[in-house]
Amino acid sequence: MTFKAISTLAGLLAAAVLSLANPAHAADDSLSAVLAKKSIALGVASDFPPYGYMGPDFKLTGVDVATAQLIADKLGVKADFVPVSTPNRIPYLQTKKIDLIVSALGKNPEREKVIDFSIAYAPFFQAVFGPKTLSIKSFDDLAGKSIAVTRGTIQDDVLQKVAPPTLKIQRFEDDSTTVAAFLSQQTQLLATGAAVAAAAIQKNPQMQAEYKLLLKDSPNFIGVRKGETALLTKVNEILRAAKADGTLEQYSQKWLGRGTGVLPD
Repeated sequence: MTFKAISTLAGLLAAAVLSLANPAHAADDSLSAVLAKKSIALGVASDFPPYGYMGPDFKLTGVDVATAQLIADKLGVKADFVPVSTPNRIPYLQTKKIDLIVSALGKNPEREKVIDFSIAYAPFFQAVFGPKTLSIKSFDDLAGKSIAVTRGTIQDDVLQKVAPPTLKIQRFEDDSTTVAAFLSQQTQLLATGAAVAAAAIQKNPQMQAEYKLLLKDSPNFIGVRKGETALLTKVNEILRAAKADGTLEQYSQKWLGRGTGVLPD
C-alpha cells in the first residue's frame, strides 16, 4: 500500500471516529426534515393555563401555543401539536416524537446537559393577584391588607423580604387551599404562580382578579435536541423578530396579564 493510500485510509478512519464521537452533530438535520415533510411536531401542554390549555372552543390556546404556531407559520409548515407533560417532554424530544418543546420550559444546568435551549420567549412568574377594584401599584400599597400564600414557596420567601410590616400574611399548606382562601374572601390578595392564578381566574371570573405586583420572574425557553444547530438558529431568528416587532409582548399581555419584561437573549 502506498503512502498516499495509507494517508487516505487514515483520514477516512479519523472522520468515522469523529462522526461516532459526535452523533448529535452528524444528526443536525431536523430543520431539513421539517421543511421536507412540511410540518413540525410541537410539544405543548394541554392543561396548564395560561401557557397551554384547551379553550372554550376545545382548541389549544395560550402563550406557548401561540408561540409554537408562530414558529410553524414563519417556517411555512403545518403546526402538529403534541400534548406533553413535565415528565415526558424531554424524553419525547430526545426520541424524536416532537421537534421542539414549547411548554413553559425553564433552563437549568441539568437540562442543558441533555438538550439545547432557544432564547427566552415568555416570562414565568410568581406574583400578587387581587380584585380590579383594589388599587395596588407598589409593595407599600400592601400595608394593612391581607394575603394568602402557600407556606415555604418562592412567593412566601419573597413576600417576607418585601412586604410592609402591617401586611397580614396567611399561610396555607398547598396551592389549592391557598387559592380557596382567596376565592372565599378570607384574604384580599393572593400570592402564587401565574399558572395557578390563571386557572383560578378562568374558573372564577366573578372575582374580577388580575395581576398586581411581580414577586419573581423565571423565563421560558424552547427546547431543541442537542446538536440541532440549524433548527435552533432558525427558531432564535423567529423569536428575535417577534420580540423586536412586539408580537411576544402582545402574547404576554393577552394571556399573562403583564408584559414580557426583560427576556434574556
